Amino acid sequence: MDAKTDVKAITLAVDLDGTLIAADLLWECVFILIRRNMFMAFMIPLWLVLGGKKRLKHEVFSRVEIDPASLPYRPEVIDYIKAEKKRGRRIVLATASGHKQAEMIAAHLGLFDDYVGSDASRNLKSSAKTAHLIDSYGDAGFDYMGNSRDDLKVFDAAREAVVVAPDDAARVWAAKNNARILADSGRIGLKDYLKMLRVHQWAKNVLIAVAPILDHRFFDITNIFYVVAAFFAFSFLASAVYVFNDLFDLSMDRAHPTKCRRPLASGRIDAGTGIKFAFGLMAASVLITMFLPVAFAIVLLGYFFATTAYSLRVKRWLLLDVLTLAGLYTVRVIGGAAVTNTPPSFWLLAFSLFFFLSLALVKRYVELDQAGIDEKERLSGRGYRPEDKSIIAQSGVASGFASVVVLALYLQSDAVFSLYEYPYLIWPLCPLVLYIIIRVWILANRREFYDDPVVFIISDWRSQIMIGLGAAMMLGAGLVTSGASFLG
Repeated sequence: MDAKTDVKAITLAVDLDGTLIAADLLWECVFILIRRNMFMAFMIPLWLVLGGKKRLKHEVFSRVEIDPASLPYRPEVIDYIKAEKKRGRRIVLATASGHKQAEMIAAHLGLFDDYVGSDASRNLKSSAKTAHLIDSYGDAGFDYMGNSRDDLKVFDAAREAVVVAPDDAARVWAAKNNARILADSGRIGLKDYLKMLRVHQWAKNVLIAVAPILDHRFFDITNIFYVVAAFFAFSFLASAVYVFNDLFDLSMDRAHPTKCRRPLASGRIDAGTGIKFAFGLMAASVLITMFLPVAFAIVLLGYFFATTAYSLRVKRWLLLDVLTLAGLYTVRVIGGAAVTNTPPSFWLLAFSLFFFLSLALVKRYVELDQAGIDEKERLSGRGYRPEDKSIIAQSGVASGFASVVVLALYLQSDAVFSLYEYPYLIWPLCPLVLYIIIRVWILANRREFYDDPVVFIISDWRSQIMIGLGAAMMLGAGLVTSGASFLG
């Protein structure tokens, strides 16, 4: 029997999760299920406790229909399968995901001669998959394409292994056994994890310091400690929510021109790892909060519920989404007031709501502008259509100007006259804020603005100058007031 005949006689078994697709189908279906009915989140641990992962898979896969066309197939693996198919080989999809899902994917691709997956009686993973393939094709009677630690036993039993986008364990096995590696983008690095956690978004949480600064509590050591601790509590919780949000939005992010490059959407980091990070960060946030005032814990809990509701439902609702976003920014200001026992000012809260509503609207404006969709077609995962752009822009600019009006009224209020000896020293704050707002909207209209508006303002050097000038004015006015009080 020649070599060509030998190869044609050997079945090629292909794993699904992490191999054929850059995703874990179980976790994708879990988050689809929870997005449809949030109370299913309480059933997941119950199914695990009652019947382990086999029960979990059966319950989830029996409730969720997938769209095979939307899955992130690895082109390198598809090309390899097509080449082997041309050589006359029998190709089998062997997955630990559901048998029904395997059938749908096999039918969609049209590349597989057979398929097998988990069902109510077995979890076709690791040892179970190895036993099934040996029973079907004999020891070393098949080749296998896999990617992870769970595939090591199958690799050992196969005649030849092709390792796809390997995790650390599979990478070590491939090196020891001189196995072929496909779709290898290298080890996951710190940059990937930071991108998944959106650490750059932590800049938003400097808003926690606004209330104590405006109350002139600059040098209180206890307050400084509380503000720093609150910053990290908010940041850790926000990153956890970002991870869960990305998991809920995997299919939409993959269809987005830029969000498709996020670590979870691209498959660079698997969903299981993301979930572990999210729960770890939530635990760290809770631990920090235990050392802070109860009022802050209440605010943080409210933020968690609000942002979770936003991720699951509200962000798909017209206008309520941007109002919620403005509220979430303002909650950070309230959190700073709560952690330092600083009474939140009506003026500050009113200014925050209008100012951040303008920024939330510019975010939606940019998303609509980038989407490239036709009129009457809704933005994916949102309640907006292209014809809404003009009213969004008008509302956003109007809201920004309203925040400046509130600021102007505040600068002439009794509160300012009681804080500053010479209030006119901080009157230029109004044009500084106007500059920031109008510039953001002009850049958005020019299509030169693509970032989160709050992060952009904090990182943009021109905006930094405006913020620095405003801070210098307030500090100078405060020092003049302190000097006048001392001399008086």
